[in-house]
Amino acid sequence: MKYVRLGSSTLEVSRVCLGTMTWGKQNDQQEANDQLDYAQYQGINFIDTAEMYAIPPNAETYGKTEAIIGHYLKANPTRRNNLVIATKIAGPGLSYIRGGSDISKETVIQAVNDSLRRLNTDHIDLYQLHWPNYSSPHFAKHWPNMLNYTNMNAQEEIEKMHDILLGLAECVTAGKIRYCGLSDDTPWGINQYLKLSEQHNLPRMVSIQNEFSLLHTKDWPYLIENCVHEDIAYLPWSPLATGALTGKYLNGKRPEGSRWTLMQRHGLFRDTQNVETAISAFCDLANSIQLTPAQLALAWIDQVNGVTSTIIGATSMSQLKENIDAFNITLTEETLLRINAWLKAHPSPF
Repeated sequence: MKYVRLGSSTLEVSRVCLGTMTWGKQNDQQEANDQLDYAQYQGINFIDTAEMYAIPPNAETYGKTEAIIGHYLKANPTRRNNLVIATKIAGPGLSYIRGGSDISKETVIQAVNDSLRRLNTDHIDLYQLHWPNYSSPHFAKHWPNMLNYTNMNAQEEIEKMHDILLGLAECVTAGKIRYCGLSDDTPWGINQYLKLSEQHNLPRMVSIQNEFSLLHTKDWPYLIENCVHEDIAYLPWSPLATGALTGKYLNGKRPEGSRWTLMQRHGLFRDTQNVETAISAFCDLANSIQLTPAQLALAWIDQVNGVTSTIIGATSMSQLKENIDAFNITLTEETLLRINAWLKAHPSPF
């Protein structure tokens, strides 16, 4: 396993990050324990979760994933110091989480305390804002004019960011969190936080996790360039496009218990005819070089310049093993050229 520094922090994290959002819905405690044990045996020290997990989010599963991790840590206390644990505060919009309120100084402090209790730990290594208070171009909102930036009160949003940083600073001073990060945000969001941190001597954002895969490359090059030059770790989530890139949903298939059989908060917006066509061609490409589509997709993500650590998830041990093994694959120049040709033939399919 390869390790890399997490942005401007002092943390050294594995190039693979174990995502956990299925725990508490598609996976039970024992299955989560097995995944944690196997991942660590393979050298993974980076674990990502969120207060709103399990997924799909609802009031019944809220907090369950953190609680599962907390149960594991209680049973295995010596493992804690070897792990970099990241979690996230939910943004606005979920009525059962603090009434659906915006993120603020007050809600940060409350959410951190709640996560610490569920995780059964005295500190969180990386505490992230799951999505910003303002609308951002994620979850299929990246097409022209889907967001009205000219009607956004930028100064009001910056004041809210300052308030959030004050809450994060209080938690850092108290030793409850070590570093802070973003998720589902934009270059503008990154840069406002950096300015505020410098101006007011407040915690600096060290990372951002956004959706990034062969089907969804919108962060290249502009946001990733921003991350590289500002020393912000870039953490792709959904590198298999919620499993679509494995080919398991081709021709209308819906394997029992898979993500696309569950109620989706934002709908199945990745399920388009263009996606079907793109994945069919991608599976042919993978088969021709004797790799599984999942391994080819993950190996490609790993070699993208500017990517720090890729967040993977699995509902079975066989999936987890296949995914982790992908990071030992070095793609040839010929394969990369073929993937580039495929990308140009199937741009932005959802």
